[in-house]
Amino acid sequence: MFSRLNQSPLSKNLQRLFLLRNIVIAAQCLTIALAYWGLGMELQWSQIIAVTALLTVVNLATWLRLYRNWPVSNIEFFSQLLIDIFALSALLYFSGGSTNPFISLYLLPLTIAAAALPWTYTWLVAAITISCYTLLLFYYIPLPHDHDEHLREFNLHVSGMWLAFVLSTVLIAWFVVKMGTSIRERDRDLARAREQALRNEQIIALGTLAAGAAHELGTPLATMAILTGELQNDYTDNREFQNSIRILRDQITHCKHTLTQMLADAGQARTEEGSGQTADRFLRQVLDKWQLMRPSVKFTYHGEGVQPAPQILNTQLLSQSILNLLNNAADASRRHIEIEARWNEHELRLEILDDGDGLTGEAAQRAGEAFFTSKAPGHGFGIGLFLANANIERFGGSVRLTNQEGGACTRVVLPLIRPSA
Repeated sequence: MFSRLNQSPLSKNLQRLFLLRNIVIAAQCLTIALAYWGLGMELQWSQIIAVTALLTVVNLATWLRLYRNWPVSNIEFFSQLLIDIFALSALLYFSGGSTNPFISLYLLPLTIAAAALPWTYTWLVAAITISCYTLLLFYYIPLPHDHDEHLREFNLHVSGMWLAFVLSTVLIAWFVVKMGTSIRERDRDLARAREQALRNEQIIALGTLAAGAAHELGTPLATMAILTGELQNDYTDNREFQNSIRILRDQITHCKHTLTQMLADAGQARTEEGSGQTADRFLRQVLDKWQLMRPSVKFTYHGEGVQPAPQILNTQLLSQSILNLLNNAADASRRHIEIEARWNEHELRLEILDDGDGLTGEAAQRAGEAFFTSKAPGHGFGIGLFLANANIERFGGSVRLTNQEGGACTRVVLPLIRPSA
């Protein structure tokens, strides 16, 4: 309803106070109609209707205020509660004061203050409500009284007390439940923030280690390149040896290029620095690169979606993350991997199904944790899935691993950019 509302706790509480006040105003109008037309009571109707109308105007102003992206302060929320207290006091003054069965409604703003405001404001509300109640013991306009119908009036008073109790109970319970929900949501948000902060620290640590390793490996790779070049020049007559040296030099060149690219990607701090590319072409390029890296892997690919396909942010981090997931599936698979991609105007869904043993119970719970791996010692470091998941979530996507019949399934969801006109 209030999509532009600042989602701070006090802003949410002000929204709830607005909704609660709507209920109270509706109950007041119903009570006035019942007393005027149903019971024929003679009260100060013009004053009572004027107070109800004024409260309605205040609530309308609160409704307009909720659409302004302004922070709600403790003083503003306290002032809103004071308006309700004084409006209730005015209505009680014109309808019997402390003898009115709805006097217990004073507990409602006090409960809200105790749940939403610091203790200083709560005690101020308590002092104000006690003062108003005390004044209404002596200063009020009495309800009309007929001694001949004393029993009927007493029954009406008891019924009014019951109605006031029910109304107070329902409204207080509703507000407290909402407050509890807000507290639990805040705790979940804090837990997610702490988890994200820990993950960022781990990523920074891995990035620092990777940068140091890249610098340290640069020198031995350069030495290896020089030595292989000299060996290639010394044994020009040995064709088989020349082929082996050429393969070795190509591997060294690939390692140097990977290290250089890794250092360059470390400086890519913003996902917006990537270029836009259609989703189908992006996936095709990633799969082509993966096929060159893992030529022995057998897989089938099927992709479908709206045409022209929307664009995706094509960055080295994103493509490397998907390559990590494909490599994990290839390591777990026995013979064949099925890859399915579907996209619409808003998101890309990628499913990678292997025919391996599936996820163990521990792997299903801990998949994505840093340095956790289910592979044999020496065959994995436990950071591929962790980095892939972190990078994809950074792009606004998600990764989920589940067991399927005959293997495991990796589901990836990524947001897309709608094509321009």
